[in-house]
Amino acid sequence: MDIVSLIIQLISGAAGGNAAASLSKDINLGPLGNTIAGAIGGGVGGQILSALLGLASTRAGGLDIGGIIGQIIAGGASGGVLTAIIGMLRGAMAK
Repeated sequence: MDIVSLIIQLISGAAGGNAAASLSKDINLGPLGNTIAGAIGGGVGGQILSALLGLASTRAGGLDIGGIIGQIIAGGASGGVLTAIIGMLRGAMAK
């Protein structure tokens, strides 16, 4: 596990969680909730997707732009998905 990849995934996951929540007010957890859920989803889901897809952010001791972009996409998407899932569960339990 590369710490740089994890940091990229956490940040992009937080951004993805806030972006997903801004698309629908039904899944909005508030700014802090969206950020936390997105960061957790970005970290966990990004690591899983990276392992499955074979994404790497370092090659020959340097940063690879393709790997970084892959980490951003994986972290953002999984952060948005986890925020949406938690928001829908919260909405269903409130009814």
